[in-house]
Amino acid sequence: MSGYTCFADYYDALTGNVDYPARAAYLLDLFGRYSIRPPRLLLDLACGTGSMACEFAKRGIEVIGVDSSAEMLLTAREKAMEQGLDVLFLCQSMQQLDLYGTVDSAICTLDSLNHITEPEEVKKALERVSLFLEPGGIFLFDVNTPYKHERVLGDHAFVYDLEELFCVWQCGYDPGTRTVDIDLDFFELMEDGRYLRLGESFRERAYTREELTEWLHQAGLEVLDVFEEMTMREVREDSQRAVYVVEKCR
Repeated sequence: MSGYTCFADYYDALTGNVDYPARAAYLLDLFGRYSIRPPRLLLDLACGTGSMACEFAKRGIEVIGVDSSAEMLLTAREKAMEQGLDVLFLCQSMQQLDLYGTVDSAICTLDSLNHITEPEEVKKALERVSLFLEPGGIFLFDVNTPYKHERVLGDHAFVYDLEELFCVWQCGYDPGTRTVDIDLDFFELMEDGRYLRLGESFRERAYTREELTEWLHQAGLEVLDVFEEMTMREVREDSQRAVYVVEKCR
């Protein structure tokens, strides 16, 4: 998984279409449906630049944000400070999650688990979440589906033409492993009118519902439901992202 060095500088610009307040409200609705009480101490795993962590903190929830990228966390800390929010950010990988105690709820959003491309490493991450989640606690996470990797990302290229940033996103798909290699080229407009070019590369892997359900069970986590992203509908054949509602076994 990439450490997201230069990508951290452009992440928020490239995810400007993500409605974080609406996503936070959706996740809170799921917590309300499946948990005895609302989240009090929430783990935001692979929190990135902290946008989702801040949304939960605004609602009076104590949040611990964890990410493996120091550059992403620098932006997250600045974002929380600007909003007067008290969020604890820790620089850790998902597989090496190590908290001071347990949490009563956890989230992992925007297909972060797909960035772990070895099944054994996914299992480690799920085991760490289970270790620090209280019995009966709810873990919500989403993943890109195999359909999205094969049919949407595939061997395609995407272009983002923003006001001061031009980005070319190129994908290469391996059907044998359901992995997508992603190469990003950033062209940032400088004050003198020239463009600064930087690059970032990373890989995603799609996992089936059967695989994830088995690994979650092995980690002491039970799948309660799986929905199509931002809905309460069942995942369809052409769904691009699936949301898992998981409970730590009591």
